[in-house]
Amino acid sequence: MLNQRALIYLNEVIRRGSLRRAAAHLDVDPSALSRQIKALEEELGTPLCERHGGGMRATAAGKLLAQHFHAQRAQEEAVRSQLMALQGMAQGEVRIAVGEGYIADLIAEPLGVFMTTFEGIDVEIRMAGVNEAMSLLKDREVDLALLYAPPVDPQLRCHVETRQPLDLIVPPGHPLCALERPIGLHDLRGWPLGLMDNPFGMRQMVNMVAHLERVHLDARLHTNSVSVLKNFVRSGIGVTFMPELTVIDEIRRGEIAALPMKYTLLNRARAQIVSLHGQELTVAATTCVEHLHNGMRFFSADAPRLLR
Repeated sequence: MLNQRALIYLNEVIRRGSLRRAAAHLDVDPSALSRQIKALEEELGTPLCERHGGGMRATAAGKLLAQHFHAQRAQEEAVRSQLMALQGMAQGEVRIAVGEGYIADLIAEPLGVFMTTFEGIDVEIRMAGVNEAMSLLKDREVDLALLYAPPVDPQLRCHVETRQPLDLIVPPGHPLCALERPIGLHDLRGWPLGLMDNPFGMRQMVNMVAHLERVHLDARLHTNSVSVLKNFVRSGIGVTFMPELTVIDEIRRGEIAALPMKYTLLNRARAQIVSLHGQELTVAATTCVEHLHNGMRFFSADAPRLLR
């Protein structure tokens, strides 16, 4: 059986990219950490780390061992949670990466109901754009991610998916509302445009359409905040792109109008709950997926205008 302490040390060196940073994080002497990894290398007959620039990086063998370590930890955690479930003890922790566009839907009711129903399950929420959320999953920093319009990735396992088109949102009574047809990017010329930053799924979708249509989008506002863009539109300054459900409350209050775009790519955008492929979920995480599927508007059905 492989030395578990050595595997922990190796994983931390790979994660931190430095022997000293790993030792500081683990609160152990760097020489002790180095000896453990050296002993593991001698046992296996292959180098696991190599010096690179000012730090350390994994060899192919080191990466394989790190994957084994994470898979082993995940399986142990899943078995432990299943044993608790057999005893009627719903306990554990669920770590979720969430895009800001989902927060209002999540906080409105589903999260509170989940935490009240399962008092033994703690929840950690990490705000992240689609790129960062996918990286957090792959680094096993979170158990689940709520993604909007993610790229296809075989390393991810999709548990729930709904259609949530990316619409143009404008102030009520905006001249674009009078067109009474799906909007094209050329229609936006002359209107101040706000866009999310590049790491976000909404922006990546718009970039793809602009590239295909050979349209240059001259945005007046760039931000990493959904709230900033909502206020940008609500105050009458300009227009932007968002799924209908992200602004459904503002639409009902008459503060914002949502207009469909004419592009198939935008109208086929998906909302997904995903985990890392091959990593067994704990009972707590599985329960959370089921609860979010039933409780969040984004995941219980397709977009309201599609149902209408």
